[in-house]
Amino acid sequence: MIPTRTFDLLERLTKSFPGQNVLAEKIDGHWISYTSEQYNEIAHHFAFGLLELGFKKGDKIITITNNRPQWNFVDMGMSMAGVVHVPVFTSMNGEEYRYIMEHSDAKMVIVSDQKLYDTIFPVSKTVKHIEHIFTFDDIKGASSWMEVVEKGKNASDDIRKEITAIKNEIVPNDIVSLIYTSGTTGTSKGVMLSHGNLIRNAMAAAEVFQLTSEDRYLAIIPVCHVGGRMGNYQTQYSGACIYYAENMGTIAINLREIKATGFDAVPRIMEKIYDNVIAKGRSLTGIKKKIFFWAVKLGLRYEPFGQKSWFYYRKLKIADKLIFSKWREALGGEAKLVGCGGASLQPRLERIFWASGLKIINMYGLTETSPVITINRTDKSLCRLGTVGALIDGVELKIADDGEVLCKGHNVMLGYYKDEALTKSVFDEDGWFHTGDVGHMEDGKFLKITDRKKEIFKLSSGKFVAPQPIENRVKESSFIDQVMVVGEHQKYASALLVPDFKYLKEWCVAKNLATDQGNDKMIGHSEVISLFKDEISKINKSLSDWERINRFRIVPDEWSPVSGELSASLKLKRKAVESKYTDLLESIY
Repeated sequence: MIPTRTFDLLERLTKSFPGQNVLAEKIDGHWISYTSEQYNEIAHHFAFGLLELGFKKGDKIITITNNRPQWNFVDMGMSMAGVVHVPVFTSMNGEEYRYIMEHSDAKMVIVSDQKLYDTIFPVSKTVKHIEHIFTFDDIKGASSWMEVVEKGKNASDDIRKEITAIKNEIVPNDIVSLIYTSGTTGTSKGVMLSHGNLIRNAMAAAEVFQLTSEDRYLAIIPVCHVGGRMGNYQTQYSGACIYYAENMGTIAINLREIKATGFDAVPRIMEKIYDNVIAKGRSLTGIKKKIFFWAVKLGLRYEPFGQKSWFYYRKLKIADKLIFSKWREALGGEAKLVGCGGASLQPRLERIFWASGLKIINMYGLTETSPVITINRTDKSLCRLGTVGALIDGVELKIADDGEVLCKGHNVMLGYYKDEALTKSVFDEDGWFHTGDVGHMEDGKFLKITDRKKEIFKLSSGKFVAPQPIENRVKESSFIDQVMVVGEHQKYASALLVPDFKYLKEWCVAKNLATDQGNDKMIGHSEVISLFKDEISKINKSLSDWERINRFRIVPDEWSPVSGELSASLKLKRKAVESKYTDLLESIY
């Protein structure tokens, strides 16, 4: 069958993959799996339970939880009952949660654990229309989501017939989810997505990934993120089993445990995997170290499909046997594909992972486009490394006169919840959705994104600077973990630099520089400042005159969603960084 609503995936799973393990989580050191039949049964019971509680089509329920099979049970249960799912990140603060609860008109909140419950429960009590709060984990004094499931198990025949009637009435253009953007530029916006938005996008991705019921997919991106959700649905469409990573610190362990054949990631995760690999290479000595970095240098020049000389690929085979095969072993030995999106991916990472035998399927889109607009493929005619790929079927794209990427198609949102004016502002009179990203087409087929339109700034000389490509260049330095390029209305571009403190500490120890008095003291060493000057000078050689970083400041803080410099989806929150380092930025100019 061809699904047209998200809950159609359940019928497909039970009919096409009976008895197949389709979802798995790790509990107390053991992987616990659920078959397609168990998934289908629990989801239906949850749907029946919602109707027993008095929920109607169009009502809203918020989930705030880590990745786990239970997310799917309630997601599909809501979908069948016509209830709108509002999935939210776990890294927000109380006021951000309060805003979403109030703005979404949600009647129920489901949280995963004690820590979130302690944050969410008091907030929920201040929002009048929140009638219920349930938890996935057993928490003393809290109501368990299984109470809803149990109500569903004992539901009357009338309730069961009502679910059937609701399912029959639901059409692809009906809203199924309200996703609040992670808010890099201010207050989160509620993006209304339909069944058709999400399911057609997932099927387009499934056609690219070509997973089968034999595959094991490690889900890393939060399923509340539209990219994680798309990956979640496309994997279910394929019948592959989804294993949910325990946390960001166990990714490599989990990949090895399940011998994953694929996984999903945002660029930040791939940067961390690469940095860890390179750190191990740096710890080698003698000929082993030379061979390691010879292979890395070779991989950074990689081109697929015989685009380089036969001699290059012969050397690559040697590098694979000696080095890259060990990279794959560290990730379980069987991973072949990585679905990657959500931010700008460094081209060098894409090339070297492809060279190592791990193909990063780079894609582009927004929450408002469900999310995929373009995606790279693994076949020659639709693959161009360094771009975000070619269009998916049923989607149109054009580049505006100012370089902005415009989109039309089945993937474009229904609109912003309770904000008709904002919705109208992102569509032009011809119905094109304005993405806010700037890019161009290569060979009329492959999209290359250069930056966010709002992030490009103008120097006092009149020259425009796109910070993202420069920032990606800067992060190629082993010493630099994060960077923000600035310079609006100034004579030149400058930057705030966050060191890779682990590597910097190793370097300082080797140079007999003190590291035991904190990051502030460590970055203040004159030798460290000279080191960073040299790193920036190397990068500046590859930039145009007006793009070059003339001045910089090293900051002692590591940036994260918790400390506020990164969004929940690990994107740079420029306004938050500017606000935090106002004095430091002023000192530059």
